[in-house]
Amino acid sequence: MTSDNKIIIIGRTATAAFPAEDIKDIPVKIDTGADGSSIWASDLNIDTDGTLHFVLFGIGSPYYSGKRHNTKQYTAHLIRSSNGQAQIRYKVTLSIVLAGKKIRGSFSLADRSQNSYPVLVGCRLLNKKFLVDVSKHSKIKPPLIPDPSGILVKELKKNPRAFFEKYHIDNHRGDIDL
Repeated sequence: MTSDNKIIIIGRTATAAFPAEDIKDIPVKIDTGADGSSIWASDLNIDTDGTLHFVLFGIGSPYYSGKRHNTKQYTAHLIRSSNGQAQIRYKVTLSIVLAGKKIRGSFSLADRSQNSYPVLVGCRLLNKKFLVDVSKHSKIKPPLIPDPSGILVKELKKNPRAFFEKYHIDNHRGDIDL
């Protein structure tokens, strides 16, 4: 194998850069159970000439630059997420630098604002380029939503069933409005 074809060992989390955004050290989740990759995108729109407009990440994200991307090179796919929900998502090709290796890959544009990691890298992007060692992980952790007063913990301890009914009945992911 030549050095360009060398398989790199990465962990279950890593950091990446997207040259188009000029942003480095973005935490990514490596998911060998996911077929495709996805990235947090916001402000999606398709104008009358068929151009897809989007912004990577969202307002409030430390990785948000506000830079608008415009492309006619996209597709639409029905994606079934791990929670069983199906969504129609747009897919675009982006360049990513992962473990020092620059590669181009297909990413579905998704609202990952409620996910711990703004980018998920799946099997297709990893195939024949990376080997995943689950004992390894990135030292950079994604920003967490703070609960400084411990309100959720107190509410759970007070009445676990009421907590479950409030946050999980008809809301299996536990999504909440902040």
